[in-house]
Amino acid sequence: MHDRGWWCLAALSGAVTVMAGAFAAHALQGALPERLLGAFETGVRYQAWHTLAMLGVLAWRASRPMHGQYLVLGLWTTGMLLFSGSLYAMAFSGLGGLGMLTPFGGVLMIAGWLALALCALRARSDQSESGMT
Repeated sequence: MHDRGWWCLAALSGAVTVMAGAFAAHALQGALPERLLGAFETGVRYQAWHTLAMLGVLAWRASRPMHGQYLVLGLWTTGMLLFSGSLYAMAFSGLGGLGMLTPFGGVLMIAGWLALALCALRARSDQSESGMT
């Protein structure tokens, strides 16, 4: 499997998402102020969506590998680490300053989506040039 590392990373991210969501639902209810619990749950939600998106890109790579797909995966992975990771750390530590990292993670996740759009446009133009539609 060519992209084994990326598949493993996505699988681990999925596992962390489920564990973090269960932890928030069972262990953190009532243990954290509502604001911090909400931040933690936001981190889980964004990580879940981006993990699923990573799986989609990996499936696309299996049938149509393109160089830009790795950029998308890298931007999303780094974005999840900064965005969700900072929210998890902020919830556990109570240090609001960690929230300064969250927007950087969000920007990286947005950049990943824009890079995905460019990949899709490039794939479409590659098909058009080769006579495929």
